Amino acid sequence: MLDVQKSRDTRNIPIDKVGVKDISYPIVVMDRKKKFQHTVARINMYVDLPHQFKGTHMSRFIEILNSYREEIALDKLEIMLAEMKKKLGASTAHLEMEFPYFIEKRAPVSKARSLMEYTCSFAATLSEGFDFVLGIRIPVTSLCPCSKELSTYGAHNQRSIISIKVRYSSFVWIEDLVASVEECGSSPVYSLLKRVDEKHVTEQAYENPKFVEDIVREVTEKLLAEPAITWFSVEAENFESIHKHSAYACIERDKSRINL
Repeated sequence: MLDVQKSRDTRNIPIDKVGVKDISYPIVVMDRKKKFQHTVARINMYVDLPHQFKGTHMSRFIEILNSYREEIALDKLEIMLAEMKKKLGASTAHLEMEFPYFIEKRAPVSKARSLMEYTCSFAATLSEGFDFVLGIRIPVTSLCPCSKELSTYGAHNQRSIISIKVRYSSFVWIEDLVASVEECGSSPVYSLLKRVDEKHVTEQAYENPKFVEDIVREVTEKLLAEPAITWFSVEAENFESIHKHSAYACIERDKSRINL
């Protein structure tokens, strides 16, 4: 049959990324406590397309994904990318995954156990070399220092999302990054709290007010102190409880360019 995708294109315009998006697929993630955690990711797969070709073969992305059924894990990403480059005749391949990751968490006073969900992501690229970025979104409570200072009683607080992305030279656990980042909010967020716990976290937040600027600076200090991390970005967004807008701050650092 005629291979339309391989027919010649005369516009002389290469495409940076072409492929398939938003595939729901099971993957395996390393779990510090249980060794492995099975979850479901939303997956994007792309390659570059030389200017002379009209299109790429979309079905080949799915074929590659299916060939690693029940084996899609961090240690397979570079192999999958190499196969994408080979089968699609590309010089660069990209693989992105976003997935829920669950960590068992104990309430601070009652010690009641529950599972807390964190949204994580893998972004891997293979060109001349392999590049990998781990992302995690971590909810915390933030209490406004200005509101506390101005008010006769009380202070406004809200849920905040701290988003980190890291490159590393040696393996880092998701659980360790989550624990470290949660310390930078006014209080952690829990999926299960008893009354004694609610009292504790409310008072903890009140005694630990944080601007969005405080949060990103404190996370930055922690990531700078982690020797395995070579590059990172940190964002914090406060979903304000008394404003229509959110408060936002961001820091990005390449540790190879920093004189520590």
